[in-house]
Amino acid sequence: MKKSILIIALAFLSVACGNKKSNDSGNQSIELTGSVAIDGSGTVFPVSEAVAEEFLRVEPKVKVTVGESGTGGGFKKFGAGVIDISDASREIKGKEIELCKENGIEYVQLTVALDGITVVVNKDNTWAKSMTTEELKKLWEPNSSVKKWSDIRAEWPNEDINLYGPNTSHGTYDFFTEVIMGESGASRTDYNAVADYNIVVQGIEKDVNALGYFGLSYYEENKDKLGVVGIDNGVGAVIPSIETVASNEYAPLSRSLFIFVNKKSAQRPEVETFINFYLANAPKLSKEVGYVPMLQSGYDAQKAAFSKILVKISTGTSSKLLNPLLVKNAAKASFVGANTVKSAKGLHSAGTNSA
Repeated sequence: MKKSILIIALAFLSVACGNKKSNDSGNQSIELTGSVAIDGSGTVFPVSEAVAEEFLRVEPKVKVTVGESGTGGGFKKFGAGVIDISDASREIKGKEIELCKENGIEYVQLTVALDGITVVVNKDNTWAKSMTTEELKKLWEPNSSVKKWSDIRAEWPNEDINLYGPNTSHGTYDFFTEVIMGESGASRTDYNAVADYNIVVQGIEKDVNALGYFGLSYYEENKDKLGVVGIDNGVGAVIPSIETVASNEYAPLSRSLFIFVNKKSAQRPEVETFINFYLANAPKLSKEVGYVPMLQSGYDAQKAAFSKILVKISTGTSSKLLNPLLVKNAAKASFVGANTVKSAKGLHSAGTNSA
């Protein structure tokens, strides 16, 4: 398993006053130092990576590390208090909540973007232009009898299918199996289960009989190398795109992407500043890396929820593990609101204007 750890640190030569710098008015302001540790979802990784890179342009003395050990791997570290922020492409599970409770970790859940799980094939695959959700289930269900393309549709080639997908530590695996099979973790096991999505790209690019799935961003980044499969949920095949994810036409494989923030960590100035920067810039940066921004009202709700947590911390009124219902409901409202947007232009203009 390749654990890709991005360590973003810029060497900075202090001028004049060491850890202080002058603002536009000529007054001295304290320059942020310290560190922010992030790990988790390989799907959310491109967003957090982009945010971290931009943040370091503004606060070059803060060390930001961004890892991609998978949603499950991130929650293990988060629940143990090893990292400040956990990237996640699914909701937190009961056992992960219990780990947080055991270690006194209180958190807030924030939605940062929308995504569509994308089924991909080799560029020279001329037959699998679309599949129904029932065909996906037949292909990926536990102990599946499907071995060849012709087992899915008789007119397809009588050739073995070579499958690629995320391993069990990925939130993408959990979400895909839940919505397609009806049970999280219910999947055939005789496939190339990988930690690094780039291996999916490489495997499918070289094999005309390969098929796999991952987040939309990875397809957008490699669309010159891969073919995409339209998904038919009973209303005709829909290709995943910024437009179809934003409108929720790409059902049932559209989803929200999250970050979970340790409340204690949020008391540190560098973490608080980073989260505010993240939410302010997520509309623009999530789009740049191939994901779908929420409506601006969604980001405003996330900012309000985070600010409310900071107020509770400062007044000492919060002592329980945070129930993220307020944030989740706001995120769902933003997603539903996005359903009324008939083009990505409308959605993005709403997000970009405030970024």
